[in-house]
Amino acid sequence: MSALRVLSVAAEVYPLVKTGGLADVAGALPAALAAEDVRVVTLMPGYPATMKALERPTVAKRYAELFGGPARIVAGRAAGLELLALDAPHLFERHGNPYLGPDGRDWPDNAFRFAALSRAAADVARDGAGDFSPDVVHAHDWQAALAPAYLRYDGGPRPATVLTIHNLAFQGQFPADWLARLGLPPHAFALDGVEYYGTIGFLKAGLQMADRITTVSPSYAAEIMTPQGGMGLDGLLATRAADVVGILNGIDTAVWNPAGDPALTQAYSATRLAQRDKNRVALQRRLGLAEDPQAPLFGLVSRLTTQKGVDLIVEAMPTLLSLGGQLAALGTGDRALEGAMERAALAHPGRVGVLIGYDEELAHLVQGGADFLLVPSRFEPCGLTQLCALRYGAPPLVARVGGLADTVIDANEAAIEAGAATGIVFSPVDAQSYAAALRRAAALHRDPATFKRLRLNGMRADVSWRRPAGAYARLYRDLVATRTAR
Repeated sequence: MSALRVLSVAAEVYPLVKTGGLADVAGALPAALAAEDVRVVTLMPGYPATMKALERPTVAKRYAELFGGPARIVAGRAAGLELLALDAPHLFERHGNPYLGPDGRDWPDNAFRFAALSRAAADVARDGAGDFSPDVVHAHDWQAALAPAYLRYDGGPRPATVLTIHNLAFQGQFPADWLARLGLPPHAFALDGVEYYGTIGFLKAGLQMADRITTVSPSYAAEIMTPQGGMGLDGLLATRAADVVGILNGIDTAVWNPAGDPALTQAYSATRLAQRDKNRVALQRRLGLAEDPQAPLFGLVSRLTTQKGVDLIVEAMPTLLSLGGQLAALGTGDRALEGAMERAALAHPGRVGVLIGYDEELAHLVQGGADFLLVPSRFEPCGLTQLCALRYGAPPLVARVGGLADTVIDANEAAIEAGAATGIVFSPVDAQSYAAALRRAAALHRDPATFKRLRLNGMRADVSWRRPAGAYARLYRDLVATRTAR
């Protein structure tokens, strides 16, 4: 059997460009799929960092004009990945955040920037690129979601299409009168096309037209078909329920490996857990916390938003402090929550340490030094930080939503007795329940034997891409076989 060929289309790919978990997935999944005899070529925008990293680039396709200027698709390798970069300087030659301008607002031409990415994906899907002609186009999130639509409206033979929802909250909505400028035919602006509440909906178009839809956890797949979790798309998703599947994310266990992580002060493993304490001390020193070995040290690596439940952390700060706890926080997000976290650090020196921004090495040290990792999200499609926490022996304290519920086993009495518990799960997602979870965590911390078992259970969990990659490979092959049989 020849290798299945998949074109992965993503707006960000780790380690080249990253703002969140999408980049981690797009960067790690290709290698995992190689073990399933699936060849993945990734198409991404030609940001400056992408173009600089490309090794031995060759031009696969040229455009005299693509949404406002000339462009080309450049093939090469970077960071161990087989890449196609959409080199369109008028759209992507911008440093910093790939979506936001210097003023912190969306780039005003984001519709055309990511329509160009989808248009290029459709062209590669139809015409190939060099020796590569895909059997499946796998689009990630709204930025790539027009690819199935362009393929549909182009007509003619096409590969199978899959769209993965990493976060339904980000949908890509733009003015209806941009239809022609986006290269879409007049009849596309319809209920069964790209029209979405009087606008052009990129994600809606992909959900309408992709052959299969995946989400990044089974629980999130169920949640988005409800009015509470569907964010206006639950009706459409419910009609496509037979084509929706939840596949849990994994993490790159080579990048996230406490036994060989260069970002840690001290490497450690499940059999050398005592050495982990040196990272705890290093984290306390890095964020100006008192070197108190008895204090339960809570870590936070997150976007500072209400979706992530950071307001609950602020509200329950008195509870955390009353338990003798410390907080080591890293993140950026809403200005009001950034300010609240900074004020807490100023009010409680030695007890609360906060770094506003993002630091990949510090993120690893938080995982490797904290006693617990806080993930009190109001909704969470999958979450990767809790998977890293399991691997690093920092039991996650999580809300019972989405992928958090699918990946963390609550340390209730029965689970502890059965040797299955890996963290603390709370519900409903409110300040009272979160505060109760903090108290449970502190009680576990005071019981060294039980706390150690909790840590070891998490470290032994399989959080790799092995099982998810197998599920994706089966999905691709079933989809191709179904289309071939028609």
